[in-house]
Amino acid sequence: MNSKIKRLLKNQGGNYIFPFFWQHGETEEVLREYMKVIDESNIKAVCVESRPHPDFCGEKWWKDMDVILDEAKKRNMKVWILDDSHFPTGFANGAMADQPNELCRQSICCRTYDLAGVKNVHISREEISHPDEFQKTMIENYTMQEEQRHFDDDRRLAVFAVRQDHAENGFVNPGYRINLEPFITEAGLDWEVPAGKWKIYALHLSRNFGYHRSYINMMDRASCKVLLDAVYEPHYAHYKDEFGTTIAGFFSDEPELGNGHMYNMDDPFGSPNDYPWSRELEEKLKVKLGDDYGILLALLWEKDGDACVTAKVRYAFMDAVTELVRDDFSWQIGNWCRERGVKYIGHLIEDDNHHTRTGSSLGHFFRGLAGQDMSGIDDIGGQVFPQGEDISYNEGLFQHRNGEFYHYMLGKLGSSAAAIEPLKKGDSMCEIFGNYGWSEGVRLEKYLADHFLVRGINNYVPHAFSAKAFPDPDCPPHFYAHGHNPQYRHFGSLMAYMNRVCELISGGKHIAPAAVIYHAEGDWTGEHMTADKIGHVLADAQIEYDYIPQDVFSDMDTYGSRIEENLFRVNTQEYKVVIVPYMQYVTKAFARALREMKEKGIPVIFVNEPPHGICDTSIAEQEADREIAEKMRDCGNVAELGALAASLENIREIMLVPADNRIRYIHYVHEDGSEVWLFVNEGTDTYKGEIRIHNMANEEDRKEAAVYLYDAWENCLEAADYRKGVLKLEIEPLKSRIFIMDGTETPEDMKAEKAMCTKKSPVFLVENKVEKTFSSGWERSTCRSIDYPAFENKKAVILPDHLAEEEPEFSGFVRYENTFMAAKMERMYMEITDAYEGVEVFVNDKSLGIQIVPVYRYDLTEALREGENHIRIEVATTLEREMANVPTSFGQMAEAKSLSGITGDVRLWSIE
Repeated sequence: MNSKIKRLLKNQGGNYIFPFFWQHGETEEVLREYMKVIDESNIKAVCVESRPHPDFCGEKWWKDMDVILDEAKKRNMKVWILDDSHFPTGFANGAMADQPNELCRQSICCRTYDLAGVKNVHISREEISHPDEFQKTMIENYTMQEEQRHFDDDRRLAVFAVRQDHAENGFVNPGYRINLEPFITEAGLDWEVPAGKWKIYALHLSRNFGYHRSYINMMDRASCKVLLDAVYEPHYAHYKDEFGTTIAGFFSDEPELGNGHMYNMDDPFGSPNDYPWSRELEEKLKVKLGDDYGILLALLWEKDGDACVTAKVRYAFMDAVTELVRDDFSWQIGNWCRERGVKYIGHLIEDDNHHTRTGSSLGHFFRGLAGQDMSGIDDIGGQVFPQGEDISYNEGLFQHRNGEFYHYMLGKLGSSAAAIEPLKKGDSMCEIFGNYGWSEGVRLEKYLADHFLVRGINNYVPHAFSAKAFPDPDCPPHFYAHGHNPQYRHFGSLMAYMNRVCELISGGKHIAPAAVIYHAEGDWTGEHMTADKIGHVLADAQIEYDYIPQDVFSDMDTYGSRIEENLFRVNTQEYKVVIVPYMQYVTKAFARALREMKEKGIPVIFVNEPPHGICDTSIAEQEADREIAEKMRDCGNVAELGALAASLENIREIMLVPADNRIRYIHYVHEDGSEVWLFVNEGTDTYKGEIRIHNMANEEDRKEAAVYLYDAWENCLEAADYRKGVLKLEIEPLKSRIFIMDGTETPEDMKAEKAMCTKKSPVFLVENKVEKTFSSGWERSTCRSIDYPAFENKKAVILPDHLAEEEPEFSGFVRYENTFMAAKMERMYMEITDAYEGVEVFVNDKSLGIQIVPVYRYDLTEALREGENHIRIEVATTLEREMANVPTSFGQMAEAKSLSGITGDVRLWSIE
């Protein structure tokens, strides 16, 4: 039997959950209470977040950390530490305020002057020497209320005029551009415009741009070390002996390059933004672009330049930016941690594909997290939700959503990086549940957990446990809320479930036959298709895939990339096909690898059309580039996006009969050869059919007894209906099914497994059942969570109940009581078709367990007695209705929409 299953059945699985534990300077008593309630939530680690703490790295902070670490050691828990006092990571606990100018953030800006019809130009010395002032947005006026540090080292980088009306590219041909520096005097720029249509480009460097000027420069090694010196080193000095034992590591939260405007998601090249700069970047660009780098950088903004030259300049810029982020920030901090026996984790801003941009992100998902020990993503604020695959909109700041990205790319970015990067050893992390509001309860949380589990994410940071006095308006929900959250115990049951599934998808590798090329270089350099569109087609057709960056071709040793006969390997992953979303330009290493793939028989599919050119060679190599590009286009087949899935039939692992585009799956293989197949239903209807496993359909040595179901919620085994590569699957919305395949079973093993499959078939699979109606005779009573179990207001009700209409401001526990008759030795089941939300059933005062999603089914048999039986159903609501009139930290107040109590039917089933 699978060794992990053996451990899980003995409740010996590992911990994969470390929620944010927000610090505000609470008392020792409160801190110890919260470590206790987190521990009792089936969680064995915390991530201590300092953001609201008044004295980070001060005396009170160390006192609070002493308490948390002491309690963690008593409870055999681990502690992670969020690495800054302000959000996002990079403030360095205020240390940048006193650093020299050269360590601070810097921007490059461009101002243009269109000289059509102008014969003589005069620009004052003041104007030509300085960029325009940074114009704050509405949110920046709100968030930048404190006085920003002002810098006096603005610098003019280059002033050039370029002729616009000549066929030859003026940015490249010296004959059609003029350096205007010699024309600048104490009075300013005076220039007589030659014949033709000309435009002036004035490029400046300034530290007075951006919305976080007191943050480290992510492209400067010495600047990034300020964060280490201000935060990491003091923690090491205080807790050296705890590093690698109680202290597990550090967490960076959404580090950013910080140019442009806060959370501006619509900022492609060509927009009127500033872009990030550093002294190290300047040196890199001199090497990449040569002596003309100054004027060439104007192509970051120019929309009408030669497309090929523009692509090369933009690629050179972003390649340098993201290399520096990788080396100066991510790897420097990661190496510091590993040298001291701890890990480094976190995530950057991924929202709506912003992971390929500067501003609020780091320009490249894989490079930005390269030095971390886990890949990281987050899902907060309603980004992922049931049936949200095709819901997209743009209604302004914080009201922008690309459903394809959140449902088909976000989770897979995390699991892909974990799989292909040797450092990460298959480990990925998702910050989850945060800022969905009090309306989010365990029902939605179960959907979100399954959503990311089935995409391969195997570590979680729930957001959040807040020890502040209730109600804390800061980004709810809070999972305990000083006992006010009715779903605290139900949340604990969800954590146990998540830990078990994480155990099963850790320590091995997931199987993904398709590699989809990450679109960053396409976004930087020209027209492109975002890779989530490919993911949408593949996931809906149950074809598993990873996203891979073009770096796996240029840095094959780091990634362990190998092109073999009919197979492309990257670290542990084995790909049978490489899919290229349309992008105008690709790298030279990638183009050459495609030629080798063709020779080795590895299919390459260009979606919609092949790339046009090469982006990472010198401008002088354009003729050679054209030859490479022409050869590259012959290395693959073109498929329209809508026909992509049909072209991949020969590499798919499974086929669903009948088809269903909302069934998700992950196939995970462990070192012992055992296999885990996790299926999740993200649709609205129950799926009933079969899974045809293509690579097993003809294997005679696959025995039925070697395949069984593992119920991760109940932590028990169940017999599977499996014959020669065909699995029967019945799965309801919001639920998962896990099949275990043990490929090296002995007859004794098979016999033992059969004996351990103790769970009876679900009621909806049982044909010989007799229904007993059970809608009347119920008495309902209620209590707030903080008063549990002091129920009151008892009254007779008929189900379905309408409590939300009767008591629109009530949140808490709802108890329903009734009696029923049972015959001697009768087998009886109960079904609650719907309730909001967490359900616990008691028969004759014996708890039959907690369930959190419909349909809620219970086997009553073992608790029955002959004659009259007492039944009690307790339903825990969300806190939304009680909190409806309490604004959040963003001032949000909304009409409560959550239902309450049992809103469906209750049925008893007697099995003949």
